Amino acid sequence: MGGGQAADYFIEVMTRPLEGFWSPRYGAIYRTPAAAIFGPKVMIINEFAGSGGDMLPWMFHHNKVGTLVGKRTWGGLVGVGSYPPLMDGGNVTAPSFGFFNEQGQWDVENKGAAPDVEVELDPKAMHDGHDPQLERAVAVAMQQMKDHPAPVPHRPAFPNYNGPKPPGGSGSGSGAGGGK
Repeated sequence: MGGGQAADYFIEVMTRPLEGFWSPRYGAIYRTPAAAIFGPKVMIINEFAGSGGDMLPWMFHHNKVGTLVGKRTWGGLVGVGSYPPLMDGGNVTAPSFGFFNEQGQWDVENKGAAPDVEVELDPKAMHDGHDPQLERAVAVAMQQMKDHPAPVPHRPAFPNYNGPKPPGGSGSGSGAGGGK
C-alpha cells in the first residue's frame, strides 16, 4: 500500500464479531455478519510503505487484528490538505496535519509501524523464486489456524412447533413459524 488513505474501514471489517448462524431448510449453513473475516489474520509490511501504508498496519496492530510480518514501515504518515498551483502548472505539497494517538502522543510519523515478526526481504531469495516475507507470513497464518481454528457451526435440532403445547403456556412459540 503506497498511502493516501486511512483505511479504517478495513479494520472495521476484519474485527467484526461473529453474531451467529443461519440455517436454511436446504443447503449450507451461513453466518452473520456475512461480510466479516474470521480466523487468523497476517499482514505483510515493508520499509517502502508510507502514509496510509503506515496507518493501516498501525491500526492493525493497535486493534489487535493479527500479526504483522516483514520490516518496519518508513514512517511517512502526514496529511496533505491542499496542492497550491504554480505558474508553470505544477503544484506544491506540504504536510498540513499529523496523527496522534489516544494517549495524546504524536505517533507513526518518523517511527513507522513495527512488525511482530521481522523478516528481511532477501534479493537473492527473491531472484531464486522465494519471497521470505510471504513464506513466513503463510507459515505464521497456518500455525495460527491450527492453534485457533475458525468457528464451526453446530446446528441444533430443528424445532417442532406442531408438538404438544408447553404446560401453562399459551402455545405461541417463539421464532419463525411459531404460533397457534
